[in-house]
Amino acid sequence: MAASTPRAALSPENLGLLEAVARLGSMAAAARELGMVPSALTYRIRQVEDALDVLLFDRSARRAVPTPAGAELLRSGQYLLNELDAVAQRVKRVATGWEPQLTIAADAIIARATLYELCEAFYAEGAPTRLKLRAETLSGTVEALQSGQADIALGVTSEVSLHEFQSAPMGTLSFVYAVAPHHPLAAATHALRDEELREHRAVAVADSAQRGRGVTHNLLPGQDVLTVPTMQHKLEAQLRGLGSGFLPLSLAQPFINAGRLVVKNVQRPNRSLRVAYAWRQPGGASDTGRALRWWLDRLQHPKTRSALLNNHHQV
Repeated sequence: MAASTPRAALSPENLGLLEAVARLGSMAAAARELGMVPSALTYRIRQVEDALDVLLFDRSARRAVPTPAGAELLRSGQYLLNELDAVAQRVKRVATGWEPQLTIAADAIIARATLYELCEAFYAEGAPTRLKLRAETLSGTVEALQSGQADIALGVTSEVSLHEFQSAPMGTLSFVYAVAPHHPLAAATHALRDEELREHRAVAVADSAQRGRGVTHNLLPGQDVLTVPTMQHKLEAQLRGLGSGFLPLSLAQPFINAGRLVVKNVQRPNRSLRVAYAWRQPGGASDTGRALRWWLDRLQHPKTRSALLNNHHQV
């Protein structure tokens, strides 16, 4: 078989030939093990060398010793062979009902620590499904479902429509207006009016929607805004006094307890959000893949849903 291109040269069969020569130390010994004529084996290896334009074995010694390039190909080749074996096993297992990949869109309000704990538990099942996590915010979270870029969305807020998907409630998330102790608003003893808030920079998490204008919360007309990509960025910006704004109470509470954030009363109503999770199920419940079913089963537990909203300790 010709090996006129690098891709053709790196076939599993050719990699097996190279491994045999390196392990046995000679073309003749490798040919005997493989049931080949020595000249045929030598020809095949020279084809691989010509295709890659490198010398793979030093033939000046009595033993066939891999050159540095040959040694690297053997290392990488073993990785490729292992990957091929893994793919074959994954394909077999996918045939039993596991999805090849499951994509989870997690809103900025979702606790990463609990999300990763769920990933660990999923991998412990030995499932062949590959997980993909997407970090989204506000309407971008449900947009990932609408566009087919996610199979399940965690932390969808009540402001978006979920009529085209299956959904279930996660809980209610309370927010507090918080500033750093050295922020100009920290010393105020009265309920802050919108006119006072407008004079100070707000920190806002950017909506990750790719279509439309997205949504914003609690920003006042004419107010200076520092826009950040995640809720963790928002928290850090407010800890540094770069701005003020509403934070999930569960995320802010440790820093409030430590004196690094000060909660301020504001005249606007207390902020809370009803939060849900949603998933795509175009073929009905009978067609739900085993990976999606695993996640939906875990999300039925109230403690899991609460932890996803409130367990904001650092990973």
